[in-house]
Amino acid sequence: MTSDYYPYSKYTRVWIPDPDHVWRAAEIVRDYKEGEPVLHLTLEDDTPLEYPVGPKSNPLPFLRNPDILVGENDLTALSYLHEPAVLHNLKVRFLEPNHIYTYCGIVLVAINPYEQLHIYGEEVIRAYSGQNMGDMDPHIFAVAEEAYKQMARDERNQSIIVSGESGAGKTVSAKYAMRFFATVGGSTSDTNVEEKVLASSPIMEAIGNAKTTRNDNSSRFGKYIEIGFNRQYRIIGANMRTYLLEKSRVVFQAEDERNYHIFYQLCASASLPEYKDLCLASAEDFTFTSMGENIFIEGVNDAEDLEKTREAFTLLGIKEGNQSSIFKVIASILHLGNIEICSQRDGESCHVLRDDLHLKHFCTLLGVELKQMEHWLCHRKLVTATETYVKNMSTKQAENARDALAKHIYARMFDWIVEHINKALHTSSKQHSFIGVLDIYGFETFEVNSFEQFCINYANEKLQQQFNSHVFKLEQEEYMKEQIPWTLIDFYDNQPCIDLIEARLGILDLLDEECKVPKGTDENWAQKLYKQHSVSAHFQKPRMSNVSFIIVHFADKVEYQSEGFLEKNRDTVYGEQINILKASEFQLVADLFHDKDDVAPPKSSRVNVRPAKSTPKAPNKEHKKTVGHQFRSSLHLLMETLNATTPHYVRCIKPNDLKEPFMFDSRRAVQQLRACGVLETIRISAAGYPSRWTYPDFFNRYRVLLKKSEMASADKKLVCRNLLETLIKDHDMFQFGKTKIFFRAGQVAYLEKLRADRFRSACIKIQKTVRGWLQRVRYRKVRKMAVSLQRYGRGYLARRHADFLRQTRAALLCQKQYRMVRDRRAYLRVRRAVVTIQAFTRGMFTRRIYQEFMLHHKAMLIQKVVRGWLQRRRFRRARDAAITIQCLFRRVRARRRLKQLKVEARSAERLKSLNSGMENKIVQLQRKMDDQSKELRTHNEQLLQVNNKLQKQLEEVQSRQGGAGGAGGAQLSSLQEELDRLREELQEASAQRKRMEEEHGKEKTGLQLRVEELEKENALLKSEKEEMNHRILQLTKSSGDGVSRPEDSGSVSLMETSLQAELDAERQRYQNLLKQKTTVEQRYDNLKEELSMSKFQPGHRRNPSNQSSLESDSNYTSISTSELGDTEDSIQLVEEMGLEKAAMDISLFMKLQKRVRELEQERRRLQVNLDKMEELARSRGSESRSSTSEQETADLAYNNLKRQELESENKKLKKDLNELRKSISERASENDSSKELQDSYNLLLSQLRSANEELDGRKEEVLILRTQIVSAAHIRENNQPIQQSSEAPEVSEDKEPLDSEEALKAYHGLRESKKLLEAQLQTQSRQHGDELEALHTQIELLRDDIEKKQEILSYTASLSPEARVEYSVQQEITRLTNDNLDLKELVEKLEKNERKLKKQLRIYMKKVQELEASQAAAQTSRSRPALSRQVTVQRKEKDFEGMLEYYKEDEALLFKTLITDIRPNTVSATVPCLPAYILFMCIRHADYVNDDQKVESLLTSTINAIKKVLKKNNEDFEMTSFWLANTSRLLHCLKQYSGDEAFMTQNTGKQNEHCLKNFDLAEYRQVLSDLSIQIYQQLIKVAEGIIQPMIVSAMLESESIPSLAGVKTMGYRNRSSSMDVDSGGPATYTLQALIRQLGQFHGTMRDHGLDPEIVGQVVRQLFHCVNAVTLNNLLLRKDVCSWSNGMQLRYNTSQMEEWLRANNLSHSKAAETLEPIIQAAQLLQVKKKTTQDAEAICSLCSALSTQQIVKILNLYTPLNEFEERVSVSFIRSIQTRPQQRHDPPQLLMDTKHMFPVLFPYTPSALSLETLHIPASLGLDFLIRV
Repeated sequence: MTSDYYPYSKYTRVWIPDPDHVWRAAEIVRDYKEGEPVLHLTLEDDTPLEYPVGPKSNPLPFLRNPDILVGENDLTALSYLHEPAVLHNLKVRFLEPNHIYTYCGIVLVAINPYEQLHIYGEEVIRAYSGQNMGDMDPHIFAVAEEAYKQMARDERNQSIIVSGESGAGKTVSAKYAMRFFATVGGSTSDTNVEEKVLASSPIMEAIGNAKTTRNDNSSRFGKYIEIGFNRQYRIIGANMRTYLLEKSRVVFQAEDERNYHIFYQLCASASLPEYKDLCLASAEDFTFTSMGENIFIEGVNDAEDLEKTREAFTLLGIKEGNQSSIFKVIASILHLGNIEICSQRDGESCHVLRDDLHLKHFCTLLGVELKQMEHWLCHRKLVTATETYVKNMSTKQAENARDALAKHIYARMFDWIVEHINKALHTSSKQHSFIGVLDIYGFETFEVNSFEQFCINYANEKLQQQFNSHVFKLEQEEYMKEQIPWTLIDFYDNQPCIDLIEARLGILDLLDEECKVPKGTDENWAQKLYKQHSVSAHFQKPRMSNVSFIIVHFADKVEYQSEGFLEKNRDTVYGEQINILKASEFQLVADLFHDKDDVAPPKSSRVNVRPAKSTPKAPNKEHKKTVGHQFRSSLHLLMETLNATTPHYVRCIKPNDLKEPFMFDSRRAVQQLRACGVLETIRISAAGYPSRWTYPDFFNRYRVLLKKSEMASADKKLVCRNLLETLIKDHDMFQFGKTKIFFRAGQVAYLEKLRADRFRSACIKIQKTVRGWLQRVRYRKVRKMAVSLQRYGRGYLARRHADFLRQTRAALLCQKQYRMVRDRRAYLRVRRAVVTIQAFTRGMFTRRIYQEFMLHHKAMLIQKVVRGWLQRRRFRRARDAAITIQCLFRRVRARRRLKQLKVEARSAERLKSLNSGMENKIVQLQRKMDDQSKELRTHNEQLLQVNNKLQKQLEEVQSRQGGAGGAGGAQLSSLQEELDRLREELQEASAQRKRMEEEHGKEKTGLQLRVEELEKENALLKSEKEEMNHRILQLTKSSGDGVSRPEDSGSVSLMETSLQAELDAERQRYQNLLKQKTTVEQRYDNLKEELSMSKFQPGHRRNPSNQSSLESDSNYTSISTSELGDTEDSIQLVEEMGLEKAAMDISLFMKLQKRVRELEQERRRLQVNLDKMEELARSRGSESRSSTSEQETADLAYNNLKRQELESENKKLKKDLNELRKSISERASENDSSKELQDSYNLLLSQLRSANEELDGRKEEVLILRTQIVSAAHIRENNQPIQQSSEAPEVSEDKEPLDSEEALKAYHGLRESKKLLEAQLQTQSRQHGDELEALHTQIELLRDDIEKKQEILSYTASLSPEARVEYSVQQEITRLTNDNLDLKELVEKLEKNERKLKKQLRIYMKKVQELEASQAAAQTSRSRPALSRQVTVQRKEKDFEGMLEYYKEDEALLFKTLITDIRPNTVSATVPCLPAYILFMCIRHADYVNDDQKVESLLTSTINAIKKVLKKNNEDFEMTSFWLANTSRLLHCLKQYSGDEAFMTQNTGKQNEHCLKNFDLAEYRQVLSDLSIQIYQQLIKVAEGIIQPMIVSAMLESESIPSLAGVKTMGYRNRSSSMDVDSGGPATYTLQALIRQLGQFHGTMRDHGLDPEIVGQVVRQLFHCVNAVTLNNLLLRKDVCSWSNGMQLRYNTSQMEEWLRANNLSHSKAAETLEPIIQAAQLLQVKKKTTQDAEAICSLCSALSTQQIVKILNLYTPLNEFEERVSVSFIRSIQTRPQQRHDPPQLLMDTKHMFPVLFPYTPSALSLETLHIPASLGLDFLIRV
């Protein structure tokens, strides 16, 4: 070392001890000289400190590592290796980037995060699989991969030892290691062994894990799982060993702890039906589960966990019956704990209550005798040499025996489950090697330590000894391999402590000896220990206790309490109780307690182990083995297995006791680091040469310290040697190995300081030079600018002076004018102010005067109102007085008048006048009633007459219309319905009339009764008249009698009023009936008019005769047959045109339908005429001549009329068509620029012309038919006179057959012509309607198109240029999409038509071919052989159609030559995809000869042969690419020549002639498409398998930009055996190698003729693989996350993009897949300090998730001291920043993601007839056709 370097100088940072934080950082503020007693320091909070230093008591503090080394993946890479450096590095990694894994040499330190992390997915497993251990970030998967790789490479068994204290995460780490093996080494068979291995975890956790104060899921046993592999290193089986189950937990739990999980799972599911027979309740109700006083675990659902346990049982093959038995045994243990044992009075005996429910449940669940178990729970048997005694037990003894029985039952149940798990994981195949995973308890120390802690710490002593020896051995091998002189390193050997425990007369021997003594006690055993081991350095006696002892373990001193050691070691269970259980009626329970031979556990036959030491001898068989002896034996077996394997260590650390996520307690961590051996590993490593560099890495890192002349040498080893000898004078500080340089502790820090100083001086020199150059440049620039400024300044001053003079003169003028304006404005302002003041003043005075005037005026108003009110009050008082006087006077007069009226009322004359008026009214009412009854009778008679009249008319109508059909029948039915309705109305009217008569009768009788009563009253009044005259004076006094009679008269008047009202109501009803009658009559008249009009309506009226003739011709009734036909035609038309087009002009469609109906009526009329002729011919003589002639005359007149109507209608249609044509031509001329409109117009014109021509032809046929009808009528007229003039019956009988025969002939001819014309007319009408509808539809479409385009133009004109371009592109895309859809619809229609035509053509082709074949055979037999050969040759040369023929027996040879044996290079000089063309030409010939079997055999065999070839060459990229190109080309050929117009658009005329004729191979096209996709996926898989090993090295590790990347120091993992340089090591690839490989792939695919679109998709998929693998490795590697690597990575991606552009692959979207890795490279380069930087990063890294961004920032590592780490606050700001992104939950990208593949249709321009087949292929048996 150089003399001027002293480590304890100013600014050096050190570590000092601290009672709270263990170690604390400080900085030296003054240089320290040797011998000084004080070291002057400053703490991190700027507190000064004088640290005392002494040579013996207080040595110098530990030095801190440079910041560049803080946070290293491997602790051995630190320059200073000591406890504070290790603790600080772990803390920084755990808290800042949240890295829970760190290497420490061969040990993986895992810190429990107490939080679920997303770093264990399938993507992470794939990322670590196949990688070297030092290349990736520390991980449990890296350790598992290292073990798996060494097993495969060295063919040596491996072990992964996972240790740590409770709650540190041992079980989880072991579980993830097994998951890695299950994923990487999955079984090849269908046994799913890897799933069974993983399924054993929930079972073992349920029966072996429990909640403790330190861990909610603590493993209370140790296990060693051996995972077996075959020679292909696939999992074939597994085996599990368990160690020291904590049985005491079954019967006792400390506070806030739980029993094993399975008990609580069963109690939580006790309410389910399948667990009812267990008789369980809540866990709080059982003694064995409620001791901890907390039966729940936060976040754990015991019922769901039980379901997972049962699923695991089922997966491992344990049947439902055995599962039920297991649960019964476990439930019985709970009931056993609740059995209450009562003491007897003597205190020496006890008993169990007879009605103890839990005892009954216990016996029922286990199937044992209740009485026997009840007896032996309280008694025991003593056996002597001569006699056997039964002894009572005390309550305490019985409870201990009960607890011992419970522990024994659970232990046997545990062993039985483990045994059956091993049976399920066992395999019959031969095991080649295995990897063992040891999950065992770590070193434990509690306040009270018992037998369990003693055994656990004993096991950890053995494991630590094995660990120390292994570490020492590895260090020794490393030195020997590098040929460095080996110096013995002193390391801690804990063999004395182990001997203290297990040697002869050791602690375990004395414990076993004391257990054999009949009355041995824990106190006696402790005294023996004091006596025997008091002189041992590892044994101590506590001062204040005689029953405890202290053992000095490698980690710490532990004090053990001897109480309970003997009992737990004996594990005593009374045999009587066991015998009862053996006699259980359940087989599983009985099997649990069968005796086994006392032999040591057999070794696994699959493990070839040679023990290093001899196993201790077994004790005598007559003595039962103690627990300590069993544990020692199993521990020795475990150590033998571990010594026979290569171990890998995982040390789990518990960061805090509060189970808080990411909280680091330094004191607890240091305790565990000391206990697990991590610091011992560091001490051993630091004792030698801990820092190690390879020569290239050292040269790249420290070449800045070399001179230029020294770097010229090519031997880097020599250069490094010379440099070190120059820099470090003490040669003992370093050693040169074969491949590495070894340094003592602190030397790398010294070299880093020199490097930093060199960089600093270089930077200062560069800065000095640059600053001088900048100043000189600045001076020259300033001087030049100063001269220019002076020149321009002087000119500017002169110009400014001239301007000043001009401005002075102008200023004077301005001042004059300004002053004038200013003074005038001031004057005007004053004047306005004065005027305003005057105005306001005058207004004020005026308002005052006005207010005074208003006051006077209002006072006058008030006075006026008051005076008026006073006068009105005086007037009202006077008026009221007058009214009062008037009222009094009038009252007096009224009283007088009243008295006078009373006197008159009592007189007889008054009564007479009243009676006479009443009689007159009664007579009038009687007359009115008689008149109304007469009127009712008259109306009833009239209604009856009208009804009879309607009935007669209805019968007449029915008789006239009885035989009418067609429209007449419809009208008749409607009339019939109308008449029925009228009848109903008449019935209602008659019913109403009856009701009215009844009401009138009732009223009449009422009135008669009333008249009689009135007459009686009149007589009574007459008789009393005289009496009343005599008594008139008396009645005057009583006013009551005189008032009653006026009341009677009032009642009579009321009755008259009511009767009058009723009569009025009846009269109103009668008038309503008359109105209804009138309405009915009017409806009847309307019906008659309609019926009469129907007689003269144009058209044919059916009669029974012609109706029957029509019914014979049609299966339908005569109702609207034409309408049915029209409807079917319209439906077909709608289906063909599409719903949208058909609905565009419904009005036109209805017009055409109407026209078709009229034509149909014309046809019907012609049919009727023919039927009439037939009828007349048959019934000659039956009708009179006059009626016949009249009917014919009417028919002829009607025909003429109808013809005229048709002609006029035809003229109208022609006129409409001409107008339509004119409008179309005008629109077409207006839109000349639109080619589509012009084409559609021409098409419509052509269709219209053809329709007119056909219509003219139909018209001519109609005229011909009319002439035939007329001629037939003339013939009939000529025949009728002859028939009438003949008198002799003989003559008429002779001529009648002749006339009838001629008439029948004429009739049949007319009938045939009629049918022909009818069909033609219907066809013509339909075509005409279709054409018209098509024209109208086209017009509407064109109109809509024009309107849309006008809207688009107006809208586009209002947009900006950029928006206009974008909008136009969108419109064009929309238009093309619509056109595409229309074309697809058209293609579908054409395909349907073509299929129909093909089916018809096949039949004709077969017939034609058969005929040609027969003719050719006949000609061949007649002609000469030579001539036939000549003709055949000429036909081949002339008529070659691009087909190949072969015989059936040559088919196998064809496939063998063309598919199976062909190599791509044999056809490289020919047309690409030649095999595909040849196969298709063979298919064409099979289609040509219509051989369906040959086509099917050819295609099926082709597909199967291609599959076989690809399966055979499943890793050959060239062969896979070759057949992908040929398969896709064969698929394209099948499409191109299928005959579908969609695939024929780019064909030539000759190619269209070569289309397939007979077969539709659409199904085979789908099969070939699926095969192409399979080949594509295989191609991607092969290509990814080739490039995947190259990606990481090429993209992340190779230096494409030389000297850019810095090199940091390596740890142990970078020099592990997996990277052995002597063995070749992993291959390194450069970026150019990767690009060359991609270019080779691209060239191969291009040479094979693969479609460019598919090539682009392949490249895109490969680029995605490159991106995913690169990004995943970047996220898992800290060494590549630096600024320089970011620049290197960006350069590499730019080279990849350049390669894409050079190969015209920019359109393939492959560059987009590199976006995540490009953004990751930019993230490594951007500034990462402020909030603005955080916002920029969030907006920049849009393709990265927040989780990935945070991970990269956490991994960012500076390679130089000038760089800075990313602060935790900055990372937190990134995490908390709200982002609108949908991030996936996983951290890594899916490397297996496959983009959807699309095979676009690519037709070939090659003509099949010109294809040349090279002779080298050996296809001479193919015949060109």
